Amino acid sequence: MIKLISITVLTLALLSSCEAKKKNDKMELSNKQKVVELLKSIETGAQEPIAFINANKYIQHNQNVADGLAGFGALLQQIPAGTAKVNTIRVFGDGNYVIAHTDYNFFGPKIGIDIFRFEDGLIVEHWDNLQEKVTGTASGRTQIDGPSEVKDLDKTEANKALVKGLIDDVFFGANPNKITDYISTQQYDQHNPGVADGLAGLGAALQALAEAGMPMVFEKNHVILGEGNFVLSVSEGIFMKEKVAFYDIFRVENGKVVEHWDTIEKIVPEAEAKNNNGKFNF
Repeated sequence: MIKLISITVLTLALLSSCEAKKKNDKMELSNKQKVVELLKSIETGAQEPIAFINANKYIQHNQNVADGLAGFGALLQQIPAGTAKVNTIRVFGDGNYVIAHTDYNFFGPKIGIDIFRFEDGLIVEHWDNLQEKVTGTASGRTQIDGPSEVKDLDKTEANKALVKGLIDDVFFGANPNKITDYISTQQYDQHNPGVADGLAGLGAALQALAEAGMPMVFEKNHVILGEGNFVLSVSEGIFMKEKVAFYDIFRVENGKVVEHWDTIEKIVPEAEAKNNNGKFNF
């Protein structure tokens, strides 16, 4: 009997230890891991990742979603059962921010770039930009394939400065002739579905839009976030004669931009938005 009690006590102790380890493992998750798990829960229905959101403070900038944790929950309830798919391809961070680039089936196939802000290990704010997924692209690449490994951490600030220069000089038109100072003439892999590879592809696409009377116009840059070789620029402007948000991800190698992904989403008029936080407001 004493031996049986001892075995039982040992078994309970081991189970308790395993549960404690699981809890500790969850507590030690990085912010990037928390974001990946939270996004995946949209597909799986897992409840645990919801705990990564601060229930008392969750500022929502998706204009189609109500503010707070309740708004996020209401959105999930609207997704037709069994239709959601989430495959996060690349994740990088910048201080308290985590950026996720994801292949979604979310009320239809979409590519999304999400930004989450953390405080004390919990998500307190969210921005995103979603674009319909297409099957045929000018470059033959998909909207989301390509390298995903974060490298060159020691070059983060230099790479962010490079992208800021690109935005100021080229996208805003201050010194467009300096484009080769920022984008490689040897390699520029393009994932925008309407633009072919290389500087020639970019130039041809912009020229076609201008000739059609629908130039792409960048009006304001709101934030530049990056880690290592990946840099995200968030801007607003005009595309196809509509007010839009531009989310551009650049991959930098040896001091030049060599790859580009983006999502472009129409900005909802404030009167029609489901929250009052604005599309940007970083």
